[in-house]
Amino acid sequence: MLIGIDASRATVSERTGTENYTLYLTRALVAHGQQHRFRLYFSAAPAEGLLPRGARVEWRVMPFARLWTHLRLAWELLRHPPDVLFVPAHVLPLLHPARCVVTVHDLGYRHYPQAHTRWSRWYLEWSTRRNARVAQRVIADSQATRADLIEHYQTPADKIVVAYPAGGEGMAPVRDEALLAAVRARYDTGTRYFVYVGTLQPRKNVSALLRAYAILWRDGVLDDDVRLVLAGKPGWLYDEITATIHALQLQERVVLTGYVAHQDLPALLSGALAYVLPSWYEGFGLPVLEAMACGTPVICSNVSSLPEVAGDAALLFAPDDAGALAAAMARIYREPALREELAARGLERARAFTWERCAQQVLTALEAVGEPGR
Repeated sequence: MLIGIDASRATVSERTGTENYTLYLTRALVAHGQQHRFRLYFSAAPAEGLLPRGARVEWRVMPFARLWTHLRLAWELLRHPPDVLFVPAHVLPLLHPARCVVTVHDLGYRHYPQAHTRWSRWYLEWSTRRNARVAQRVIADSQATRADLIEHYQTPADKIVVAYPAGGEGMAPVRDEALLAAVRARYDTGTRYFVYVGTLQPRKNVSALLRAYAILWRDGVLDDDVRLVLAGKPGWLYDEITATIHALQLQERVVLTGYVAHQDLPALLSGALAYVLPSWYEGFGLPVLEAMACGTPVICSNVSSLPEVAGDAALLFAPDDAGALAAAMARIYREPALREELAARGLERARAFTWERCAQQVLTALEAVGEPGR
């Protein structure tokens, strides 16, 4: 069977959740689908070694200025259709093969429309509704996303396959003191810090984290050297976050690192007192899993998919309660035994999520669609 994969997002230089999902899952599908051939579609040539290429794996690199998915990719699929098309980032081209599978990562725009521009809300609503309708199988990152698809788009339950992603490659505890010190120096984190990793945008609820940190600082719970590190690219309405930092007078205590290179993430996470994700909504929450894989205690909100990912290996709080978040951070800071317990639970929890298992579930769905009656 010839499996076509829209791998265009894997070539982005500063990858975040969806781009990493595309990269790691594509690698795992090729590795575990030994009986199949693969055709990977790109808008720009991948770096050498980023993805496999050979007798079973061909690349189609198709540069195009605008509307690459709906024009250039669609034209290629019309002329040379694979047996089944897999799109890992819920945007099927307007013209596509009859047999297709798509991943829908989340319906966050439904839950928090105020965190999106009017244009992005419209496009996400249109494309996700259409993709969930026309694809033969829909891959969901979590039971929470599966429930959303059924509720909002009446997607048949037997059409949805829940396949949990895994963390990024190389995510493991870093014990090398020289490496930890080098990363601390590179990003100016200080020796002790809480860390958030993710795009800085309203849906992530970073303002609640800032308020919780301000409570701890003003109540004298934290020593003066304990910083809050916000690691990630600025997103939509980023100015609101910087305004909150100034309003709370945290300029000297909050570190804005910008995008953190993938090779630095394990050390950044390993050196933290805890990883904190106060998000209003997550389709899965890969950084939670990556922090756990690094042996870092996790504090995260108790909504959407996050309890599925965290299990009993994190402290959970309601995202609208900055006081509860501050209390959880205070416990982490004051109780070394709790940090050790959560770190051990997190390492065990992270081992339950693998790209191999995810790829096998997706491959089964692709085979069911591409080889009907198999």
